[in-house]
Amino acid sequence: MFRFVVFLIASLLCCSCVWNGTDSAPDYLPLDDSEFPYAELPRLVIETEGFTQIQDKETSIPAKLQIYGKNAPESEIMDLTLRGRGNSSFVMTKYGIKLSFEEKQELFGMPKDREWDLISNHRDKSFLRNYITYQLAKSLGDEYAVRTQFVEVFLNRKYLGVYQLAEHPKVAKKRIRLPESDYSYFFEKTSETATDGNLITSNLGYIYDIRYPKHPSEELTKTLIEHINAFETFLQSKYVYNTDSISKWIDLNDLIRYYWIQEFSLNTDGAFRRSQYITWLKDTPMQMGPVWDFDIAYGISSNGIIAPDHWYVKKYGWYRFLFKNKQFQTMVKDYWMTNRDQFKDLPEMLEQKKEDLSKAMKNEFKRWPVLGNDSEWPFIEAYDNYDDAVNALENWIRERIDWIDGNQ
Repeated sequence: MFRFVVFLIASLLCCSCVWNGTDSAPDYLPLDDSEFPYAELPRLVIETEGFTQIQDKETSIPAKLQIYGKNAPESEIMDLTLRGRGNSSFVMTKYGIKLSFEEKQELFGMPKDREWDLISNHRDKSFLRNYITYQLAKSLGDEYAVRTQFVEVFLNRKYLGVYQLAEHPKVAKKRIRLPESDYSYFFEKTSETATDGNLITSNLGYIYDIRYPKHPSEELTKTLIEHINAFETFLQSKYVYNTDSISKWIDLNDLIRYYWIQEFSLNTDGAFRRSQYITWLKDTPMQMGPVWDFDIAYGISSNGIIAPDHWYVKKYGWYRFLFKNKQFQTMVKDYWMTNRDQFKDLPEMLEQKKEDLSKAMKNEFKRWPVLGNDSEWPFIEAYDNYDDAVNALENWIRERIDWIDGNQ
């Protein structure tokens, strides 16, 4: 009998990592990975108070989090709150999560902060559309590109899947840097259906959400909307044909880089829909960025598969006015020719990252068996395996480059 008990304990230790502590003051948060074993990604083990489930994007739920490596915890237990995050992504079966730590945390070499996002990438079966976009922005010299780390998440002792831990876009010393001023702004062109936030509406009917300052005064709100209205009036005037005049309103080099990332990827939201971030310091040109939210891009959208053989973003929002300027058109073409190689490198980047994720994606698609699903929202494409999903994205990018080269 003794030998049987020893054998049983040894078997359990071999097939799973289980650390137990008391619920009131645990040394370790319990992890049972027998069904979803270590797959060469860090694991975030999270437990909410009373095992409360995330129900909405407003209610903050107290929780504890610990980072696990292959065989043991690699961090102390950290206190935080959780709530839902995302627009359409929150209503998906595998939803996004907002993390707010009690104290600033440095995670996986990324600078300390309290606010982090767990992106589910549930719609994107390659899991890499957001990743390559943030890397592309960095390679193109964007002042701030969101840093990320792929992880596996266990919530309340259940496996949730592979997530992309990302810096939450916000004004901070190590994130979006703004000069100290009473008139510094970080705002978003958001959806016409938006109901939350510090929302303002321009004369063109566009909805903007003031992200910073968090609680703008009436005067600060008025200053920003008046500036946006003045710019949109300028865009509709004859002065839009003068490039020097445009540059007084908006940083052209920054704008063109931002435009190309949106246009190249045929990002649905990039057509001046939502998640279009802008910064402005009074009496200086506005700047676009950072880039964010590319799960419906690179050939997939909410309505179906998108072919890589057309222009899209230039027809919408501020861009439709700017492209009336022939000098601006030339600057856009020149930017592509100068920076084409950065876009051309994306398939190789995908191949490298595919190898890093291959083991973890077996866990992901075991937990969420959606690879072959193309018949119900939000899924529009079916694949036999994970390699095929990434290869399809690589092929789309190559075809997109070829089409742009031939249609400048």
